[in-house]
Amino acid sequence: MSEDDRTRAMRSPGDGRPLPPRPGDGLRAGGAPAHQVPSAPAGGPAGGPGAPTHKLPAASQYPEPGSGAASPGSGPEEPRQGRSRVYGKARSGGSPMKPLRPGREPSDPARPRRRVSGGTILKIVAGFLVVLLVAGVGMFIWINSRINGIEGVLDDYPGRVADTPGTNWLLVGSDSRKGLSAAERKKLRTGQAVGQRTDSMMLLHISDSGDKPTLVSLPRDLAVDIPGRKRDKLNAAYNGGPQLLVKTVETVTGVHVDHYMEIGFAGFVDIVDAIGGVEINVRAAVDDPKAGLKLKKGTQVLTGAQALGYVRTRKGGALPDFERTKRQRQFLGAVVKKAASPGVLINPFTSIPLAMSATDAVAVDGGTGAFSLLSLGLAMGDSPVTTVVPFGGTERLADGGEAIKSDRPKALALFNALKEDKPVPKDVLDTGNN
Repeated sequence: MSEDDRTRAMRSPGDGRPLPPRPGDGLRAGGAPAHQVPSAPAGGPAGGPGAPTHKLPAASQYPEPGSGAASPGSGPEEPRQGRSRVYGKARSGGSPMKPLRPGREPSDPARPRRRVSGGTILKIVAGFLVVLLVAGVGMFIWINSRINGIEGVLDDYPGRVADTPGTNWLLVGSDSRKGLSAAERKKLRTGQAVGQRTDSMMLLHISDSGDKPTLVSLPRDLAVDIPGRKRDKLNAAYNGGPQLLVKTVETVTGVHVDHYMEIGFAGFVDIVDAIGGVEINVRAAVDDPKAGLKLKKGTQVLTGAQALGYVRTRKGGALPDFERTKRQRQFLGAVVKKAASPGVLINPFTSIPLAMSATDAVAVDGGTGAFSLLSLGLAMGDSPVTTVVPFGGTERLADGGEAIKSDRPKALALFNALKEDKPVPKDVLDTGNN
């Protein structure tokens, strides 16, 4: 046995390596057997010496797929399913392969994207607007149902001032302790006084001509003639009720009051806390143990309790009451401006508590609703011109008390400008109020 024969005998059938050539092997075409199959001698009988051990079937014995030819001994030929191969693997199914689309991988199952039509976008936008409208109407109805009205506060009376141009609000901050527990009164340093008095009074004029609103502080110790009573401090008119206060303000100023609103201590604190505090520029450090207030100088965010102490303290300034009116105007403008900001109104976590606090704390005349309150907020957010009734010393009252005496000529110039819906003369404005 030759070396090559021994090598062939030792090679395992599934080795996969090519067998070494034997002498006499010629060139093989691709797909030929690994070694030549001996052919029968010319003229020799089949199966004789030198005949191949096996015989390959002729190509005609293997029908082409789909030709319908049956194999020997088989039954009726069934239709053969077309087969194809995808990446070397048999593909299931009998449908022919579809050509690939440009830029689409064979394994990508994604379908063509559906474009959103303009009509669909319009429907979505319209639906969103409808939801906002319904929510707004619902909020409006809900707020209106919660507003506390004071009936008769603006009723007509003999000799009342006729309607004047523009819209005028009388804003009153009372020191009523209603709604405060004993612990809250102690914490807020409001005292234990019963009843209520005015802690601040302001007249807001909203012009019809488009000029900036004007906010005028009315000192509670201002000496005035109270209709049906003796000359006294303006605060004494409120002791006779809101109607008498409105009548007194209209008589003194000649300005027709269109809306009335008042707020107490408890509501004051709740409103500030509902909007997350209010930013105030404290002009000078304040240390007032009586008001429970200690603030450093500079811009800072005040809580409800701090804001209450800030507008009530009489510390600071040569004329503490006038300094207090400046702080009250400063604070009122800041809190209303923040309450009307988009960040508060759009956010339900702030707008709903604000609406609840405001409607619980505020009392208005019977003719004032949500739209009127909205106009008030817009006016206060428009950085109104702020001033105070010009004063000219003090005045001794009949009961021996002392009140603030107004500068009559300047006061008349101020009130006449409001009555005629004209800008207030600059020489009348309190230049040190800002």
